[in-house]
Amino acid sequence: MSAGGSTKAILAALFANAGIAVAKFVGFLVTGSSSMLAESVHSVADTSNQGLLLLGQKTSQRAATKMHPFGYGRDRYFYSFIVALMLFTLGSAFALYEGIHKLSHPEPLKSAIVAVIILVVAIGLECYSFYTAIVESKKVKGDATWWGFIRQSRTPELPVVLLEDAGALFGLVLALFGVGMTVLTGDPVWDAIGTICIGVLLGIIAIILIIEMKSLLIGEGATASESETIEASLVSGKIERVIHIRTQYVGPDELLIAAKIGFAADLTLAEIAQAIDQAEARIRAAVPAARLIYLEPDLYRAPV
Repeated sequence: MSAGGSTKAILAALFANAGIAVAKFVGFLVTGSSSMLAESVHSVADTSNQGLLLLGQKTSQRAATKMHPFGYGRDRYFYSFIVALMLFTLGSAFALYEGIHKLSHPEPLKSAIVAVIILVVAIGLECYSFYTAIVESKKVKGDATWWGFIRQSRTPELPVVLLEDAGALFGLVLALFGVGMTVLTGDPVWDAIGTICIGVLLGIIAIILIIEMKSLLIGEGATASESETIEASLVSGKIERVIHIRTQYVGPDELLIAAKIGFAADLTLAEIAQAIDQAEARIRAAVPAARLIYLEPDLYRAPV
């Protein structure tokens, strides 16, 4: 898919998180709430993450070189992996540390109503960012479930932004819960509990992203439906069968296909070359991401 939709979602998240981060830090300085501090660091991390995703999109567009003959498409996977690591370290680990610290040494909140107002405004901004990510993801999600989309998408930015925004939204709700319960009960322990819950939530999201981005970095093949389409496009005309086939995404929009295909023994070299050209055209028409196609002609020998 084009990077346009993911870029729009990234920019929406970038501007929303930057504004939210400033507001949260002001709220922390006024109230001393550990939930607000954890959410402030979370928003700063998210803002940095959006910058890294944009950087990955930019560097992935570099032309192929002799050292990197398949181009730099995997830069988008690399920077998405870094984003997952940052979410784990700056978001989850810091929130858990701060929450445990405040649980051991609780401190009363000051001007808690300020924190409540900031959190409510931040929830509104985060809803806008999350809605934008959902709208852009629906354009490419197809019939897959949301979990299936996150697991199967070869475009890393949208799943990252979706999970980040979901984590930010639920994190704000948890922070609001912690601050609200502290105001209602007068017990600052609730603020620390909210902070710990934020850390656990971000840790779960970060681990999911780390696993998915690691898989993309190592190299994933075509989806099951794409593989069926590719094989159906190959076996036509003078091509009798696919002997074996390998696929791999070398970038979100660039699929490598290598296959050995079986021909009849009485074909001329010209007929084989023409059949291969036609097969490549069929594949590219059916699977636009198939940019690199290598087909090896052979005679099929039935196993003895």
